[in-house]
Amino acid sequence: MQVAAFNGSPNKEGNTYHALKTVAAELEKAGIATEIIQVGNKLIRGCLACGKCAKNKNEKCVTDDEVNQWIQKIKAADGIIFGSPVHYASIGATMKAFLDRAFYVAGANGNLFRHKVGAAVVAVRRTGGMTALDQLNHYLTYAEMLVPTANYWNVIHGATPGEALQDLEGMQIMGLLGKNMAWLLKLVENGKGAVQAPAPEAKVRMNFIR
Repeated sequence: MQVAAFNGSPNKEGNTYHALKTVAAELEKAGIATEIIQVGNKLIRGCLACGKCAKNKNEKCVTDDEVNQWIQKIKAADGIIFGSPVHYASIGATMKAFLDRAFYVAGANGNLFRHKVGAAVVAVRRTGGMTALDQLNHYLTYAEMLVPTANYWNVIHGATPGEALQDLEGMQIMGLLGKNMAWLLKLVENGKGAVQAPAPEAKVRMNFIR
């Protein structure tokens, strides 16, 4: 099994990275390979709302950059982890641009990420961690992904790079998340032949303007 972890921090080895590494360490102990992919320091533009990913049906955004590679990384993986720092009580702008485009393409091409195991973590200096975590979880739940949990919300605290390692509660949360994610991945893998998954349904779209 394979997990793709995405680091939305501009700092390649900042506190978001250490959170992801802590989760990944538990996955690897369980025999699950993990790759951390750097997102936060890339030049990624936002969605153009052109709708061509839905029209072309080629699993690609018309803005041909790393996002198209990352979409295929997620599609190929059994599980994913999204990690972000907290900027103004929100996820980083580059991470949001990536996720908006990736999940729009996935949804427009048959819900590519459906029933994958997905988790989110955030690193914060002081406050705003819960709103940022909530943002990341919106993508997971929108795509019908399976979300593992820990014994508290997946937020770790620290300012300078590496300081989060001193957050003992945060470190325990990340470790437990890794253990629970490994368990859920194995349940899904071993249950595929035993329990039939519900069939996908076409999206019913509606608004309230007539």
